[in-house]
Amino acid sequence: MTIARSDSTTRVQTHVEPAIRALLDRLDPANRLVGGYQFGYWNADGTPAACQGKGLRPALALLSAQAVGVEPEAGVPAAAAVELAHNFSLLHDDVMDGDTERRHRPTAWTVFGVGPAVLAGDALIGLAFEALAEAPGGGPAVRRLAVDVRDLIRGQAADLEFERRDDVTLDECLTMAGNKTAALLAGSCALGALLCGGPPGLVDGLSRFGLHLGLAFQLVDDLLGIWGDPRRTGKPVGSDLRARKRSVPVVRALTDGGSAGRSLAELYRSPAPLGDDDVARATGLIEATGARDWTRRRAARETERAQAELAELDLPDHVRRELADIATFITGRDH
Repeated sequence: MTIARSDSTTRVQTHVEPAIRALLDRLDPANRLVGGYQFGYWNADGTPAACQGKGLRPALALLSAQAVGVEPEAGVPAAAAVELAHNFSLLHDDVMDGDTERRHRPTAWTVFGVGPAVLAGDALIGLAFEALAEAPGGGPAVRRLAVDVRDLIRGQAADLEFERRDDVTLDECLTMAGNKTAALLAGSCALGALLCGGPPGLVDGLSRFGLHLGLAFQLVDDLLGIWGDPRRTGKPVGSDLRARKRSVPVVRALTDGGSAGRSLAELYRSPAPLGDDDVARATGLIEATGARDWTRRRAARETERAQAELAELDLPDHVRRELADIATFITGRDH
């Protein structure tokens, strides 16, 4: 199964993309151009493009609305909001990490400049809250998204802090991943149901499902950041290692206590930039500690926990099936 074949992703293209485009049209020309480039709707010169992301978060938000028994269109404001919030974070993340490629093309800041990319990110998060605030009964959804974005920012702040520390623990790293990625995934799974008046038990259960799903997603992302095929991921090979990121497999290796972990720590402490040979050596050291297998197993366990939460919820059969399929895709994806 791939997300591209999901019925809910077709609905994202049919209903959510037009809603996001309409929201982008509210922006001034400069921010609209950068925002639409970030979404992959058009190129830097404004000509049409087709470089969109996976559409995972809006697909989950639409399914969340359907979990309440309403038509998916009722969840469009929630779906648009989570996708806008996600791209807000990506614009800022690429600037902070100095990443030069995303989705197989140059990142927005390398094309338009740091300032315009940051401002466009600010504009997108404003549109996210507008989308929810204008929906009937959107107050609780606005509050929920605000909390999720606050957690996302907390996770990103920890990620930056970890680059300056040599004593990051595995628990700290998992907490960072939970905030940076899992919080917005949990919100994506809950926001449609919340917006559409779902009962608290259902909203909370969907949120727990999304939290485990989001942690699995980040763990797989960490693996792809080291061992992923750039032709599939759209990111340069070894970019996380070159930036000396304290991702989960790296921290698991650094805290291993063996000779490979100590050698990796020495390499990470070196003030010189890491070249291709250094990245290859670091990759081998991480694998030698067993951190790759450990991270893969932990991702599978989080997926199992997500599936267990799903099994406890009273859901329409097609919603349960699509959510379960997406959870399976998360662990097995290669991009």
